[in-house]
Amino acid sequence: MITAIIGIVLVAVALHDSFEALVLPRRVTRQWRVSRLYYRGAWRLWRGAAGLIRSPRYRETALGVFGPLSLLGLFLCWAAILILGFALVHRGLDTLEAGGRAEFTRFLYMSGETFFTLGYGDITPKTRVGQLLSVVEAGTGFGFMAVVIGYLPVLYQAFSSRERLINLLDARAGSPPTCSELLRRSGAPDDWAELHRFLAEWEAWSGELLESHLSFPVLSYYRSQHGNQSWLAALAVVLDTSSVLLATAGPREQRRAQLAFAMARHTCVDLCLVFWLPPKEPPRERLTADEATKLLSGPSPNGETRDEQLKHLQGVRALYEPFLQALSVHFVLHLPRFFPDAAKPDNWQSTAWTERAPGITELAARRGDEHFD
Repeated sequence: MITAIIGIVLVAVALHDSFEALVLPRRVTRQWRVSRLYYRGAWRLWRGAAGLIRSPRYRETALGVFGPLSLLGLFLCWAAILILGFALVHRGLDTLEAGGRAEFTRFLYMSGETFFTLGYGDITPKTRVGQLLSVVEAGTGFGFMAVVIGYLPVLYQAFSSRERLINLLDARAGSPPTCSELLRRSGAPDDWAELHRFLAEWEAWSGELLESHLSFPVLSYYRSQHGNQSWLAALAVVLDTSSVLLATAGPREQRRAQLAFAMARHTCVDLCLVFWLPPKEPPRERLTADEATKLLSGPSPNGETRDEQLKHLQGVRALYEPFLQALSVHFVLHLPRFFPDAAKPDNWQSTAWTERAPGITELAARRGDEHFD
């Protein structure tokens, strides 16, 4: 009887965990869960193994495989727990032979073929309770596979929606994206209209990121198509740009920046909460004093001094920098600085054969667009 109780507990744990991960559209912060323990151990091992690869290109490729592969592994883990649980229930209730003479492997085999609805019929329960239990297991297996099949299109639709704006960020903020490039290419402060549209779009994007990555945390492990792009880099650019505008812009621009900043920081903090990531101090400053002075070089519409603007900027950055750093360390994602580390062509300007695609310089010259120089 104790064996049957253990089996029931295993089945309940697997079903409850899969329900929370696949069906329940809200965050679950409980630490002791099958999926959380699975991802914590699997990602730690995978990240450590990928760190042994010397080539950055192949290391990034190896890290990018983890998301889809781990999802299949999680499905197999749930299925294995359910099969084992039902096998223990059959064994505890002795549904095959009286007296408990049947080997456990026979119960396990019967549970597996029942769960996947194979129906070979070579091993069948001999008791009424066993027959009823087999029907319940077959229904559970059928429903589990249906939920899994229906889960994948929703997951990849959310991934595609996330990546759409990240790809558009390439020509607007560089590769990798940076706050200074975004401000320069948007024409700020001479043309605020373009920047207003950008912040409105990315406020909505941050809200969608929060909803999708809390409902489907595995999406956080899905990496972008290019190694110099990521959802974390895009989130950092939104926060950096908003923080600069909050410290330097006028009341109307500050209001737009405040809305984008609030949504982006909410996303950043909640993701750290879901993955149990404590804030971390960055190992290096993403904005030096000279760079900050350069960003704050324009006249202040609010009459603030340069020192006051700098203090304001530092205060705003302190609200999100430790959380960005925690996410960067955990997911092994590059966290861009406010200014590019080096002058590099954007992804759209490059090809697989040359550093810069032929005709790009001529195209920029004809358009007279210094943003593409």
